[in-house]
Amino acid sequence: MAHQLPSTLDLGNDVSLDVSTAPTTPGSSLSFSPVLQAADEQPGIPAMKPQSTSRSLSSTLFDTTARTPPVRNICCVGAGYVGGPTAAVIAFNNPHIRVTVVDKDEKRIRRWNSVHPPIYEPGLNHILRIARDGSKECTIETRSLSTTNTTSSNTPDVSDTSTPASECGSQCGDNVLKPIPARQPNLFFTADVAKSISEADIVLIAVNTPTKSRGAGAGSATDMTAFEAVTNVVAQHARPGAIIVEKSTVPCRTAQFVQDTLALHRPGIHFEVLSNPEFLAAGTAIKDLLNADRILIGSSATPSGQRAAAALASVYSAWIPRSRIITTNVFSSELAKLVANSMLAQRISSINSIAAVCEVTGADVSEVAGAIGADPRIGSKFLKAGIGFGGSCFKKDVLSLAYLAESLQLPEVADYWRNVITMNEFARNRFASRVVRCLNNTLIGKKLTMLGYAFKKDTNDTRESPAVEIIRTLVEEGPREIAVYDPCCNPAQMAEDIGRYVGAEVLQRNGGPVIVYADAYEACHSSDALLITTEFDEFKNTGEPVSASAEVLAPKAAPVKAVVPDPRPFKGEEPTETELLALHTFLLQSTDAEDKEDPLHRFNSVPDCAEDCPDCFIEKETGTSGYGAGQEHVFKGRLDWRKVHYHMHKPHWVFDGRGVLEVAGMEKLGFRVESVGRQGRV
Repeated sequence: MAHQLPSTLDLGNDVSLDVSTAPTTPGSSLSFSPVLQAADEQPGIPAMKPQSTSRSLSSTLFDTTARTPPVRNICCVGAGYVGGPTAAVIAFNNPHIRVTVVDKDEKRIRRWNSVHPPIYEPGLNHILRIARDGSKECTIETRSLSTTNTTSSNTPDVSDTSTPASECGSQCGDNVLKPIPARQPNLFFTADVAKSISEADIVLIAVNTPTKSRGAGAGSATDMTAFEAVTNVVAQHARPGAIIVEKSTVPCRTAQFVQDTLALHRPGIHFEVLSNPEFLAAGTAIKDLLNADRILIGSSATPSGQRAAAALASVYSAWIPRSRIITTNVFSSELAKLVANSMLAQRISSINSIAAVCEVTGADVSEVAGAIGADPRIGSKFLKAGIGFGGSCFKKDVLSLAYLAESLQLPEVADYWRNVITMNEFARNRFASRVVRCLNNTLIGKKLTMLGYAFKKDTNDTRESPAVEIIRTLVEEGPREIAVYDPCCNPAQMAEDIGRYVGAEVLQRNGGPVIVYADAYEACHSSDALLITTEFDEFKNTGEPVSASAEVLAPKAAPVKAVVPDPRPFKGEEPTETELLALHTFLLQSTDAEDKEDPLHRFNSVPDCAEDCPDCFIEKETGTSGYGAGQEHVFKGRLDWRKVHYHMHKPHWVFDGRGVLEVAGMEKLGFRVESVGRQGRV
């Protein structure tokens, strides 16, 4: 049986879950006292144990590393937007660790093992090509290009001939050619859940935890169905001493439920339960993983809990500075994720409330945001007015926090956070109403075009996208057509999503007005109004586009640049995978790069899909090759707004729901522009 396998990470069974405060980052003022002290008085909740002293991270967490056996095998349960990218980056930076991603959805697993991964993220393709497929041996030059060989825009000038070229065509000179050995695959995707769990030293639980749609707490509480099911499977098959890690966003005190479930199925066998929430944003998930501003690990403060935290920290420390790895008690970690997302959602709702005031008073919300964002106490992040936040996290986590407050008899706190959701819905509905009002309060016989369907740029994630509710509202007004275009989403998948969330009857094939297009100009042709609902660079009319692949490696604290600098000379004798990725991206920026996909010549060939591959069939039938497939989303250039204007109906309405347009320039072309947070014509 799986539970009889010996453990390579025997952390001891000195204590079960202890909720006292664990140490924090060295040199930091951060300290986390026990949370939810009021819960001590709640029936059925064990009293929390205080801790009288707190030691620094360097003197506790990492001092235990030497006494903790190395991690050799990690299993991630859940191959979605969190599990897939997280496991891929862990495997990429830890070639010695076998990382297996499991999911009961065999279709999803098949796509992860092909050139059609189920999600798109800038930079993910390179990670998969190395970790999932392995790499070939290659040779690289370790000398950095001279700073004199770069243009004022920081673009490498490969035409410089001041240094004699070698026979291979490179400017070798005094530089060193270094062989990079071949790498074996260490990232695997499978539907064999039980076997993979039984072999793992660390089990990451990264399944969906949506909002409940029925029953007690419907509309607010977290639906723990999938998490509970996976926890039961893990409890039955995990090897003794395995570390169980919550990656999913879960209600506070879920770790106690996990510990109780493990004890129920495997009495007398010790497991450590950690909380390690993700702080990823769709469209920048790989960047967020490679350049994480913090890694949060919640554990018990017992010796075995600290050893478990140290084991997980050792995985991240392969590429994350140890000063960014923060530890708390396990419940603080769970709550911190909910609070982080809720605070960010609050900022978006706050600026959107001000946008409504600006539209009436004549103030410009972008100028207001710039003025208040200059205050270091406020900062400029998440002060972009628009049609509201979307995605799978913000709304769900705000509602979960409100439900938690209600369960603790704190109605004022719950009402406060529910108003964040109310304001978000107000911003979205106000935009749709503005469209109808400007078009003489009738859409009958008119064509509207929505530019953007994903909830934000550089992702094909459409969960909780504001576009869905806007479509639902506009359909009720009886338009002749609603055209939908998105440069990153597969049109076939978009049509399926709209049918699922709005209703199959709204699609043209079923007699409805909604048509999904693969070409922006076709979508805009003969349109009465354009609605910008996602902030893709393709829709802007000014400014320089940002390279998605370059942005992946840009440090989060620094301004995003379109060019990644040459990482050479490398910090150590052997370049890390992150440094090789930076070199790969740097070379791709060269206009003279021989191989636009693989300049280092490391990639192995991706196995061909089966002849009956449904994804290949859809791409062939719809002519949409590349949407969400293994290759990076290619910026195809900005829309030619003059061309769009020529083929539109007068008076050429454009409704900018994301503040991406320079209004004066659009008006010079003859458009009538209504923009969020600016006073309009009507």
